[in-house]
Amino acid sequence: MSTHQPSPIAPLQAADHDDLDALGVLPAHLARPLSRLRSAWQRWFLWVILAALVLALVGTVVWLAGRHEVQQVQEQLDRDTLDAVADLRNGLQRNAQSLRALQAEPLVPAQWEERARELLRAHREWVRIEWRDPSMRVMASADTPYRAPMFEKISRLSVDQADVTLACTSARKLSGAAYSPSHFVPLAEGGGMEVVEMCLQLDKGGYLVAAYSLRDTLIELVTPSLRRGQEVALMEVDGTRLAAVGAQRRSGTRVFSSLQPIDLPGFAVMLRIDGWRAEPDLFPNVLTGLVTFISIALVSVLILLARDTKRRIKAERDLADSLAFRKAMEDSVVTGLRARDLDGRITYVNPAFCKMVGFSAEELMDSDTAQAPYWPTELAPEYQQRHAARLAGGIPSRDGFESVFMRKDGTRFPVLIFEAPLIVADKVQTGWMSAFVDLSEQRRIEEQTRAAQERLQASARLATVGEMASLLSHELTQPLAAISSYANGSLNLLEQDDAAQASVAVQSQALGDLRMALARIAEQAGRAGRVIRSVHDVVRRRERTRESVHAQELFDAVLPLVQLQARKLGVRIELHVAPGLPPVQCDRTLVEQVLLNLARNAMQSMDLPQITRRELTLRASRTPASKVAAGAEARRWVEFSVADVGLGIDTEVAERLFTPFFTTRSEGMGLGLSLCRTVVEQHGGVLAYEPNRPRGTLFRFTLPAAQGATAP
Repeated sequence: MSTHQPSPIAPLQAADHDDLDALGVLPAHLARPLSRLRSAWQRWFLWVILAALVLALVGTVVWLAGRHEVQQVQEQLDRDTLDAVADLRNGLQRNAQSLRALQAEPLVPAQWEERARELLRAHREWVRIEWRDPSMRVMASADTPYRAPMFEKISRLSVDQADVTLACTSARKLSGAAYSPSHFVPLAEGGGMEVVEMCLQLDKGGYLVAAYSLRDTLIELVTPSLRRGQEVALMEVDGTRLAAVGAQRRSGTRVFSSLQPIDLPGFAVMLRIDGWRAEPDLFPNVLTGLVTFISIALVSVLILLARDTKRRIKAERDLADSLAFRKAMEDSVVTGLRARDLDGRITYVNPAFCKMVGFSAEELMDSDTAQAPYWPTELAPEYQQRHAARLAGGIPSRDGFESVFMRKDGTRFPVLIFEAPLIVADKVQTGWMSAFVDLSEQRRIEEQTRAAQERLQASARLATVGEMASLLSHELTQPLAAISSYANGSLNLLEQDDAAQASVAVQSQALGDLRMALARIAEQAGRAGRVIRSVHDVVRRRERTRESVHAQELFDAVLPLVQLQARKLGVRIELHVAPGLPPVQCDRTLVEQVLLNLARNAMQSMDLPQITRRELTLRASRTPASKVAAGAEARRWVEFSVADVGLGIDTEVAERLFTPFFTTRSEGMGLGLSLCRTVVEQHGGVLAYEPNRPRGTLFRFTLPAAQGATAP
């Protein structure tokens, strides 16, 4: 039993038939065949269009393939022509250099001709080389050994003289090689060749003229591979062929030509290469290329799809990793992060912010925008105004600002807030991003640091007090010793006065000595008081008073104390003060103490049994400009020096000489030289030492002269 399946186009045909009948356009017996014809025409029309498109595509591909192949052949020929032009230019330039080397040494015509023949044997493109004087007269010449001589003297002096002269004139103007127009030279055995002359001016006067055979030039200077399967020719600008080498055209081939100019000074010539290529084999090339292209296209599409899928998977994986990394980073940072939309609602907070304020993320994001739960009640109006300014478009500062937040338990803590617009990839602002730093720990550390600094300052003051106490004990030793000496002397004088055997003259002298001793006691007591006040000023960091003092006055103040010790040790004192010295601007008490310390150290260094001649020299003079430290002020300086004739200073002692508390004496404190250097440097001077000649040590220091002061 068979079942009739309705045709897919039956409803359409029925509809068409019913419509036509209803319109009354066609009779019933003609409507159905016309409908079938119309449907068949529509189907074939689509196939024809598709076939035409395919044929057009294939024809276009074939045409493009043939055109591409022809274009490739032509481009390769153009590149070969450019390479040949470059080879010709380079070869002609090298030949000019070889020709110039011919006159490197002064030669007589016979020697020149011998060297010219050697050069001709190495260059087949040359047929003749001539040496001409400045008047164009031939002094010597040589012909190529590879062919019979082509030029006769008469023809060289008459026919070609104008072209050669013109080329030599151009060479003289260009200071280089110049070429003449080509001319035809007949051969003795028949025929002839095209020849061009090259002229080169010599540095010592005269010219070198070389005759090129154009055909041999192509053979020698053009790469042999270019002559295989194609023809290389030299042509004039008007198309006249001058010389050609290479293969002849074969039948059934297509001609490809390339023409390039060769710009030579004085000679315009074109290089033409004609290549013979077989016609492209249409079907194998096109079909193979088409199938290969379609296959490569299909494979490429599959590869691209695979790569795109791989990139999508990798991008999704990277995105997931990036989100996970960003989430882990946001959860691990100690800085609180908060995001708000343009309406002020909190859209994101990280765990650090929740931990900072004590609220959960849900509580913060569900809170009312009018007032945040972490705002202190007393500061809520101020924060509300600031919040409104942000929502109104106010741009926050990049430096951040400090504020106070409230935790869930009601405790307040300081925070540092940084706010910035939250801008998405489309350059559109969607809200605000804020970062919060809890300053509680920082404030606690700052407070501890401040307390520690105060304790350090207190310790430093205690250390300064201890140092000043050592300074007092060191500095007061000398005036107190002097007071003790004068007091003992006064007692001795009084004991002598009580003896009652002394005469009136002796009593008068004793009274005078007693007055002098008491005056010295008063003077040294005042000196001790000044030392105490000076040290007191140092401790209280007061500005020291400096005065204008003459060098003689400084020496006069310390000489009594120095002379007391000098008499005990048997030291002879010499004092030299240069005349006309200006006064110095200094702290008188401290500078006197420097002089006294240096003098006492000098005398103690001579307190040895092996030193019989003991001399102490005190000197004050102008400081030479060569001894002033680099960068010092352009002012006058006065130099003080203390010299002894002791054993000098050892190398080991010299390395630690100015170190505080370093001393070589059992009863010393090691502060004298260190304090002396400090005092001198505070005045802007320099304290130094050097060996004294012939024996001993010389200490010198400088002090600034008083401005506008005059010498005593």
